[in-house]
Amino acid sequence: QVQLVESGGGLVQAGGSLRLSCAASGRTFSNYHMAWFRQAPGKEREVVSTISWSSEWKYYASSVKGRFTISRDNAKNTVYLQMNSLEPEDTAIYYCAANRFRAGVSVASYEYWGQGTQVTVSS
Repeated sequence: QVQLVESGGGLVQAGGSLRLSCAASGRTFSNYHMAWFRQAPGKEREVVSTISWSSEWKYYASSVKGRFTISRDNAKNTVYLQMNSLEPEDTAIYYCAANRFRAGVSVASYEYWGQGTQVTVSS
């Protein structure tokens, strides 16, 4: 089992920045591919960004490319999402996810999930 706990969400004005963190425990964090997803009210959960276990491969959804940066610190068992130039459309619950064998972009690709952290961007 892998336990994931997100933090760093909050209320920010458009154009502002937030840094989300996801702390992992339970298994060897460095063996897992990690991802950030988000879900806005009335919408399906969608991928935001993914990172391979070694940080060699990263993926960004087109809607956040150039504004968000994913990173991980395997020594601290933590993955981060730096979010800059935030827009009201970024308002959602952000979830951290982990999977041992695949770094996909679908919800089904990930086995472990955190409880989510709310990000609200005001206009």
